[in-house]
Amino acid sequence: MSSFQIYPAIDLRGGKCVRLFQGDYAQETIYGDSPVDMAKKFADAGAAWIHMVDLDGAKDGAKINDKVVIEAAKLPVNVQVGGGIRTREDIEHYLSNGVSRVIIGSLAIREPETVVSFIEEFGAEQIVIGIDAKDGMAATEGWTITSGQSAADVASFFVSKGAKHFIYTDIATDGTLSGPNIDANKALVDSKQAEIIVSGGIGSLDDVKNVKQASEDSNIAGVIIGKALYEERFTLEEALSC
Repeated sequence: MSSFQIYPAIDLRGGKCVRLFQGDYAQETIYGDSPVDMAKKFADAGAAWIHMVDLDGAKDGAKINDKVVIEAAKLPVNVQVGGGIRTREDIEHYLSNGVSRVIIGSLAIREPETVVSFIEEFGAEQIVIGIDAKDGMAATEGWTITSGQSAADVASFFVSKGAKHFIYTDIATDGTLSGPNIDANKALVDSKQAEIIVSGGIGSLDDVKNVKQASEDSNIAGVIIGKALYEERFTLEEALSC
């Protein structure tokens, strides 16, 4: 298990830095016109990783804000990106342009064997399986469609195929600042080979501390923080020093 990581989040829509409430595109708040400037701010604060999501891409099924992501990847920080990544060409495009990891979400639900081939080709360190769930059931297409598969079953399948990195987002808590669903994350996988990054609901430093504490006896290896940073509930420096 690698060291616990804090992932400040940058969600991209229309080239701007935004946040959604519970994944609802109609409930959007714009936090900045320059995502690259935001990424530089996070890097300067000491972040080792930045989590970026192309919300336009997630909804439309094609990479749309990729130029912004690639520009951010030129900074002295690791970037992982999700949203609209559907083909091996999409993955190669990002990885060959300095992005450290790509997140596969909807495609992992719809075409799992295709995603297994991506893991085999590009390596488990560079492919992250993103599982977004409503009431424990995996959701796709920017959270607009709930599948008939449980999040745990999806994770179990990909662990058996060699996947090492997972991001688990509890849609009910995302953007709410109400605290993360730690129990759901801890229950997602039972393999010592897999790591889970918690996403959704972080609203206080106590939430960050609770996730970090939970990482000591589980597969949790990191946490994504978005809205709480933008609304200045605490600073990234404070989160990093928890």
